[in-house]
Amino acid sequence: MIQYDSFTLDNGLRFLVHHDRSTPIVAMNILYQVGAKDEHPDKTGFAHLFEHLMFGGSVNIPRYDEPLQQAGGENNAFTNSDYTNYYLTVPKQNLETAFWLESDRMLDLAFSPKSLETQRNVVIEEFRQNYLNQPYGDAWLLLKPLAYKQHPYQWNTIGKETAHIENATLEDVKDFYSKYYNPNNAIVAIAGDVQTGDIKKLAEKWFGSIKSGPDILRTIPSEPKQTEARKLEVKRKVSADSIYLAWHSCGRTHPDYEAVDLVSDLLGSGQSSVLFKELVLEKALFAELSAFVTGDIDPGLLVVTGKVTDGIHHAQALDALTKTLNQFKERPVSEQSLRKVKNRVITGQVFGDISVLSKAMKLAYYTYLGDTALINEQTNRYRSVSAGQIKQVADSVINESNSNTLIYLKDND
Repeated sequence: MIQYDSFTLDNGLRFLVHHDRSTPIVAMNILYQVGAKDEHPDKTGFAHLFEHLMFGGSVNIPRYDEPLQQAGGENNAFTNSDYTNYYLTVPKQNLETAFWLESDRMLDLAFSPKSLETQRNVVIEEFRQNYLNQPYGDAWLLLKPLAYKQHPYQWNTIGKETAHIENATLEDVKDFYSKYYNPNNAIVAIAGDVQTGDIKKLAEKWFGSIKSGPDILRTIPSEPKQTEARKLEVKRKVSADSIYLAWHSCGRTHPDYEAVDLVSDLLGSGQSSVLFKELVLEKALFAELSAFVTGDIDPGLLVVTGKVTDGIHHAQALDALTKTLNQFKERPVSEQSLRKVKNRVITGQVFGDISVLSKAMKLAYYTYLGDTALINEQTNRYRSVSAGQIKQVADSVINESNSNTLIYLKDND
């Protein structure tokens, strides 16, 4: 049970505080409610670009990392389709340094043509290295727009294409910052050997004077129900044919989310999973297979990916995969198998709750979802999933008319 206090400043900035006396390290997590789905279709990659710009210096602090390192701290960040997350750890006695650093870059980033050009080049190089020049790197650049036709999940966090970042102007990034990087669009979680009263004082001192930003009215289009199968075949310079299957599923707060997550584990998590056992170990049609859910806030995807064994035709492998998936839907899952995957998930959650950084991240995340108390309800939600619910969600999600298939073939020419 993770205990926490909460309070909100007059400017709308929400705080969560968890007391943990077992460690001298304090974690601070700041979640900004802006992700790739908030971008304009013609200006994608901005949320991720901002993850880089936020470390480029603020109005009073030229280099973010230096004072944090001098205080014995560490930091990092990540961006996804739904939100942008900044986190750090620091010795308890130097916690105020973290408040100083984070409040200053929320107050005003030090935008300049030089900083934009520097971070623009970093992001473009990341795009090329990880998505364009790496084997299978563009798979998600192909699969997501195949699955999504209206919702902005159709593009990756890195963006649709490098040109969107190359053409970003200083005015563009300033507008993005002034719209989304405000106290009323952020959530701060603190975990460690701290007292809520002390955190309130630091919060008022460093964040209280920052003005609220405009209210954000999001008009994100819903994805229409998919009614026919979609398929795309490409050839690339890769070592093995690969198959990517994706089906539309539910969002993160939907009552069926835990069941769909467990379906993915039953199918393709570990060597005892259905797909791995039958198609990798027994029939050797695939060299590797896995399944997972994307975990998006809005309705996301259930995904199966696999590399076809050398010498096996991809059509044969896909037919066998489809047959095994259909058999999974027809056969009731055993209580033993279901209990096994539940225990694995719950054990991972329990171990994940040990670190103060993990607890700070989860507090911010579940608050963003709209119900902080979910942080203490997840294990019971997984425990309560029945074999009947597994069959129900598998039947509703894994079907031909809801499928998106990417055939990624090696080019032998």
